Amino acid sequence: MTDRLMALAALAVLAGFLGILVWNVPHWDLVGVVLITMLLVIWDFASSLRKEQNGSRG
Repeated sequence: MTDRLMALAALAVLAGFLGILVWNVPHWDLVGVVLITMLLVIWDFASSLRKEQNGSRG
């Protein structure tokens, strides 16, 4: 449970940082990189949750 909360906190901090970055430097290529980065982070988070639910950690 603590692992999930720490992962969610890290996700929120990363999203906040990247959001501030995109807000202050509004270039389309940077927005694309940030979107791809956030999609990969969310995908990794979801896949690690699925692995944890199936009983295999790591």
